[in-house]
Amino acid sequence: MDTKYWHIAGMLFTLLFGVLLHFTYGWSDGNPLVGIFSAVNESTWEHLKLLFTPIFLFAVLEYFAYGYQLPNFIPVKLLSILLGMFTIVSAFYTYTGIIGRNYFWMDITIFILGVIVAYLFSFIILQTNYFSSSISVLLGLVGICLLLICFIIFTFNPPNLPLFLDPIFLSYGV
Repeated sequence: MDTKYWHIAGMLFTLLFGVLLHFTYGWSDGNPLVGIFSAVNESTWEHLKLLFTPIFLFAVLEYFAYGYQLPNFIPVKLLSILLGMFTIVSAFYTYTGIIGRNYFWMDITIFILGVIVAYLFSFIILQTNYFSSSISVLLGLVGICLLLICFIIFTFNPPNLPLFLDPIFLSYGV
């Protein structure tokens, strides 16, 4: 199955919807339900939702369109999300550690890079039989559920770690 167009559409959807998710919590007047899926502050963790939420939602659509036919679909989508998140976190902390501050244009570029890395990995690995075992599928489902749970819990009760610190208001979570 040729999934190239699905991955291009997913990249575009993630980029556009991810940008919107940066603002939806404020637009909703602080609705806690919207906060689960949108950035509630300027912490790095909250900005990972801008990648996770659209990729997850698009993956649900992909699953019903073609993914159910691919035994490695669920684990590959989990791994692609994790790789995109890792790309964002590592690139952000590397460049801000070197320069000593962040730049908005670099943050946007890193988000775009994270999205591209996630979808490129997914596109390549879905064409293989890697991660096709039933244990891989189970671990993929568990991993996605754990990520969802973490985003919910850490929105309202984040750990006191730099990843969760809002650098503007020096606060955590909502």
